Amino acid sequence: MPVVHTACPHDCPDACSVLVTIEDGRATRIEGNPDHPVTRGFLCGKVAKYLDRVYSPNRLLYPMKRIAPKGSTGPEAFARVSWDEALSEVAGKLTAAAAEFGSESILPFSYGGTLGVVHGSGMDRRFFHRLGASQLDRTICSVAGEVALASVNGAKYGVPPEDYKHARYIIAWGANIHGTNIHLWPFIEEARRRGAKLVVIDPFRTRTARVSDWHLAIRPGTDVGLALGLLNYIIENSLYDAPYVEAHTSGFDELRKRAAAYTPKRVEEITGLGAEQIVRLAREYATTKPSVIRLNYGVQRSENGGMAVRAITMLPAITGAWKKQGGGMTLSTSGAFAINKAKLQRPELMTMALGRQARILNMNQLGKVLTDTALAPPVRALFVYNCNPAAVCPNRNLVIEGLKRADLFTVVHEQFFTDTTDYADIVLPATTFLEHKDLVTSYGHLHLQLSNRAIEAQGECCSNAELFRRLAARMGLQDESLCASDDQLIDDALAIEATSTDRNFVDGITREALEREHSIALNVARSNGAYLPFADGFATPSGKAELCSEALAVAGLDPVVAFTPPTESRQSEQARQYPLELLSRKHDNFLNTTFCNLPGHQKMERRFELQMNPEDAEVRGIVDGDALRVYNARGDLRLLARVDDGVPPGVVSAYLDWARTAPDGKNVNVLTSDRLADMGGGATFYSTLVEVKKV
Repeated sequence: MPVVHTACPHDCPDACSVLVTIEDGRATRIEGNPDHPVTRGFLCGKVAKYLDRVYSPNRLLYPMKRIAPKGSTGPEAFARVSWDEALSEVAGKLTAAAAEFGSESILPFSYGGTLGVVHGSGMDRRFFHRLGASQLDRTICSVAGEVALASVNGAKYGVPPEDYKHARYIIAWGANIHGTNIHLWPFIEEARRRGAKLVVIDPFRTRTARVSDWHLAIRPGTDVGLALGLLNYIIENSLYDAPYVEAHTSGFDELRKRAAAYTPKRVEEITGLGAEQIVRLAREYATTKPSVIRLNYGVQRSENGGMAVRAITMLPAITGAWKKQGGGMTLSTSGAFAINKAKLQRPELMTMALGRQARILNMNQLGKVLTDTALAPPVRALFVYNCNPAAVCPNRNLVIEGLKRADLFTVVHEQFFTDTTDYADIVLPATTFLEHKDLVTSYGHLHLQLSNRAIEAQGECCSNAELFRRLAARMGLQDESLCASDDQLIDDALAIEATSTDRNFVDGITREALEREHSIALNVARSNGAYLPFADGFATPSGKAELCSEALAVAGLDPVVAFTPPTESRQSEQARQYPLELLSRKHDNFLNTTFCNLPGHQKMERRFELQMNPEDAEVRGIVDGDALRVYNARGDLRLLARVDDGVPPGVVSAYLDWARTAPDGKNVNVLTSDRLADMGGGATFYSTLVEVKKV
């Protein structure tokens, strides 16, 4: 039986190497590749059941056109149409919107439904650039942290998972490794067998926290304060690496002055952690070597999220942790995959359409974008793919108000009927990653992979790249780049310019080599087998870790680091009306809202609950299982009480899910704000206050 090499492109740092067994044209088995140095023969609980998704009886298999009012759900709200009819309808509506309001009245909306290079950010970008459509600022997940990381280190590099086994002190800061990065766990366990200690910093007692050596339940949004407290203690007690700081950092004196105000006592007041815990953490981290921090993106989904990541990134810089194998920090390794985005995406096509760059609209404020009557031109056509904005975007009630507009033409390219298809005019069937070829990078390891097509597309499903090739032809958009095959797109992505520096670790890797080997390690410089990205300097213009950044000052931000309580926090005026801080978490066995509709995955999760501490429940007369109304000024939803000490007092937690499957037809994003983070225009999901009452 043939076995096809593929790679998982879902929004996860592990980017697994996947083997698919084929019998009579049908995929019958899916498993992790035992020869891949990170996948190591196993898959997460989500993808291990992936064939349930591919062959689900609820797959969208044909183009559909709405025949019922927007908001009507399910197949009965649509009629099946041919691809020819669907393409003509879409092409006609896009052309009409551009003719009447200008091409910027068209807005593409996509994110991490696939992180594959071809089908996530290839032909789609060429199409919308040539059309002259508005550009989407894709900032909902990671941008604040990425900007902050680069502001200190200069690039998104980090400790590869294989090197964690060499660490002796591991901090999982806002990182639920068991739920969102499971292939790192065996390396952490190997390190623990060698004597390493695992510390988890997280307001929620995650799976990872439950099996850690020490869990610190910090208040949401106060990570900046904790990091500054650690920096203060390390500096004041001379636990920093003075020679490394002298040689490889700039702005240390400014940092020393700023951190001095963050005494253990003050940080206790900010974070809710005990002063003795802060002192112990600082001393253990600074004196146990090698030490490594696995930082994840939850920390930066706060109003001060950029500053939080910036402060945490300074810790390995002042302790010299980068000098040793297994020491340093990982937020993202994606900077090592420097593919040729310009050649892949062809931004110059915008000038053919507009004579300039198109405007940029922030995806976190989709509700405002769709309802702002002063926006010129208004958005009259929305093209959604690789995303489920009606579920994942903040301030959901405003998003739905916009999606319901009678004068908005919405196209959704999807695998299933979702919260967003409930407001679509045209729904087009999309392939899964087993049904097309792609190039897969990673933000959690250093291996580039080719994902081969394992099976033919189900029904009349169409890949993203093929969809936009067809639309370009139907609309008569002239440019040969809009006809490029998937192989040509991969070649363009790997066509590294001759001017690239030695930090372009993809240079020399070709599609032909990937077709032979399936997965190739990046050409990172190694010393005695170890990858030490910042042992001898940083990727900043100065070549040093910039603890004081002139670029941030120019942007109007604090050039060092500062803690400002979020607008919605226990330290704000709003806390009088809404005294509980809400964590809108992700289910361990779903992936954002992917897999939410599959029965096998649903069985692994407790859904539609609000987790709250017994202290908060008691004062409200709430017991386990009670029906609750959770609310703030933006909206409300109904959940069932789950009373335990998995969250600290003053904090409640609810999971992101599909609204269309919830008893009240809502999800947690009716409560979250579309305010933007301090850096990069990122999301602020975890700066949310609510109140809770028993129904």
